[in-house]
Amino acid sequence: MNDADVSKQIQQMVRFIRQEAEEKANEISVSAEEEFNIEKLQLVEAEKKKIRQEYERKEKQVDVRKKIEYSMQLNASRIKVLQAQDDLVDTMKEAAAKELLNFSHHEHGIIDSIIHHHHGGYKKLLHDLIVQSLLRLKEPCVLLRCRKHDVHLVEHVLEAVKEEYAEKANVHQPEIIGDEIYLPPAPSHHNMHGPSCSGGVVLASRDGKIVCENTLDARLEVVFRKKLPEIRKCLFGQVTA
Repeated sequence: MNDADVSKQIQQMVRFIRQEAEEKANEISVSAEEEFNIEKLQLVEAEKKKIRQEYERKEKQVDVRKKIEYSMQLNASRIKVLQAQDDLVDTMKEAAAKELLNFSHHEHGIIDSIIHHHHGGYKKLLHDLIVQSLLRLKEPCVLLRCRKHDVHLVEHVLEAVKEEYAEKANVHQPEIIGDEIYLPPAPSHHNMHGPSCSGGVVLASRDGKIVCENTLDARLEVVFRKKLPEIRKCLFGQVTA
């Protein structure tokens, strides 16, 4: 083999190696491009996922905040409604108390007329309240306390009270002692913040251990508390606690 043949063979081998190298380099380049694209796609998808998760988190926060705000507004509205209902009930109670006060005050203003009408008005009510208190206490001797302005009315009904109680309880007539301490006077503009009493009586055993409060204010409180569910149902269409 001469030099020309050797040179030609070497050139062929060089071309072959170069071609193989170029093909290998091209494969590497294509593979690297594919891996790059895959990695890039994975990174893009990962970022998209992070963005979606962040958006969902913020969306949930907004939703929770809206629910909290709605709940607060709803509770505030309910409180306003309940307060308005309470105010209306209190207004009714005040109106009832004023009616009782007018009743006892009006009747007291015409005591002389009442004394001649034994079965009418506030005097009859005092009579019944004292009898009821005696039947509850069932004591042979009791202390009776009333307003100073009602003393004359109470004194006028005591004998009839004793007789009725003795007959109903089938016992001897009780001893009723007028207490030296009076119940507070009726509420007025001059005594708006002090203790007051719209009328009625308080009876107690002689030792003071058993007490029966039968004032108009106490009776109104008891009746109102007992009838409050019915009052609310009548006014608002439902019973609220």
